[in-house]
Amino acid sequence: MNYITCLKWGDKYGPEYVNNLYKMVSRNITIPYEFICFTDNKQGIDKNITIRKLPKYDFIGWWFKPYFLSEEIGLEGTILFLDLDLIVFINIDKLFEYNPDKFCIIRDFNRIFRQSWDRFNSSVFKLQGGSYNNVWEDFKRNGGTYVRQLQGDQDFLFKKINDHVFWPDEWIQSYKWEMRGRQHLEYVAGRRDFKIAGDPQILPECSIAVFHGQPNIHDTIDTWPRSQWR
Repeated sequence: MNYITCLKWGDKYGPEYVNNLYKMVSRNITIPYEFICFTDNKQGIDKNITIRKLPKYDFIGWWFKPYFLSEEIGLEGTILFLDLDLIVFINIDKLFEYNPDKFCIIRDFNRIFRQSWDRFNSSVFKLQGGSYNNVWEDFKRNGGTYVRQLQGDQDFLFKKINDHVFWPDEWIQSYKWEMRGRQHLEYVAGRRDFKIAGDPQILPECSIAVFHGQPNIHDTIDTWPRSQWR
């Protein structure tokens, strides 16, 4: 079985982020799958989406991501995790076909500064259900220490997983750094956005645009993201 999963915790992103992700995926996949949202609040989420309640652990936000590596999650098959702040706009079947038995993850977008950069960005990752349960068990026991010592979940995953494969850089791109360019960014009314509206440079192999940091999809001045985010 193929699963596409996402995480909604707290109120940083509203239910429209889950619903729009679900709709974008449904337009850009042909293989059988189940879409599951793990959340602490199902209000407003499309009834066609399978809802799973987050377990009661003392983690917040992105620190729940190691849970997707566990046997506790109860999913047997291929799990593709997608962050809410991204746009799926081209068919993603290839993500399930690529290195099917490996842990696949994004090479962090600081790759634009250093070709040899090999850290993780956990906006999109894939694994076989339960195959890294030992990593989850470690986090469950020692999560408080990791949270204090590390900046985020992707640093924990980088520390604990060394048999990974990176997605091809061209498949998943940073919208603000790679598709639009850092030189076009500035602070506008207290938040980061583009100086003027523009169109992204889209590689033919690219299927997913990631909106890490600011601007968010819903409030950028660019029109292309909002035309896709529906």
